[in-house]
Amino acid sequence: MCDYSLMSVPNRLAREGEELIAHRFLTGAIGLASPSELAPKVEAEPQRKTFWAIVKSLFAPAEGDQVCAVCVPPGARLELRDIPQTMQQELGIEAVEQVTFTQISPAAYSYRDAVRFQNGRELLLQHLREGQHFMVLELSLPEAVAPATEEQPAFREG
Repeated sequence: MCDYSLMSVPNRLAREGEELIAHRFLTGAIGLASPSELAPKVEAEPQRKTFWAIVKSLFAPAEGDQVCAVCVPPGARLELRDIPQTMQQELGIEAVEQVTFTQISPAAYSYRDAVRFQNGRELLLQHLREGQHFMVLELSLPEAVAPATEEQPAFREG
């Protein structure tokens, strides 16, 4: 949903119909963010900063400067746009593709968020280019949220 490296970043769940952009967060990880949060923020009137405030801002960005990571659940369907020509050739895909968001490994402390193309190839989010655009088509597949039936009993602890 959100790689471990984004855990120190404020985050929220994606919404259907929302546009997202691949963004490199302060942690160094590439994740998804809302274009409105990436737009440059303009200060009404520049404020004079003290020496220590400038030093602090070099090492720790202000809370308001952090971009919110948008988390996508596994199984969500997305449309990936702006796929570079080299990536298209390597993966055998088109410039715009419908993909399924997935996690390629349950291992902790490793990048695991990825997209699966219709041809079965998978690509870690870390291999996307910053600025690539996504459209959230569907957050969950109908069979992924179907209620338990007699053939599929509900999970019970015990």
